[in-house]
Amino acid sequence: MARDVRRRAPAGPKPRLRTLATAVAAIFVVVGVLGFVPGITTGYGDMTFAGHHSEAKLLGLFQVSILHNLLHLLFGLAGLVLARTVAGARLFLAGGGAVYLALWLYGFGIDRESAANVIPVNDADNWLHLVLGFGMLALGLLVSNDAGTGGRLDTPLDRP
Repeated sequence: MARDVRRRAPAGPKPRLRTLATAVAAIFVVVGVLGFVPGITTGYGDMTFAGHHSEAKLLGLFQVSILHNLLHLLFGLAGLVLARTVAGARLFLAGGGAVYLALWLYGFGIDRESAANVIPVNDADNWLHLVLGFGMLALGLLVSNDAGTGGRLDTPLDRP
């Protein structure tokens, strides 16, 4: 009796877009964790769950709260899951970039001393959100493994 032995072809290199999305997502996870580390987060004892009254600052610069740190963690974990496919990586980077641009507009438009500043954000956060928004959007929309090779560029729905 002959056995049908099919060997799976070895996987090729991980698409650049997936690698970048994984790296960005991992950074968000690390930042979310570091937001809960006293010393790395100054004013740790003054951290609130949410709102502009939180005096905690990641690296002494970026205003954070428990909610803010949890959002970084969840966003990073979602990115790690989405980065398993090219389509998911593109969604995480481009969609996340759009979210961060919206967050920049939110931080720019609200009265930071009001209850609307629930996340909370300060000037350093706003500049970072602007850079993250454009950076992630550019990565999500422009990175392709076949760019510059004369090959077909991947499409948003390409798998692995």
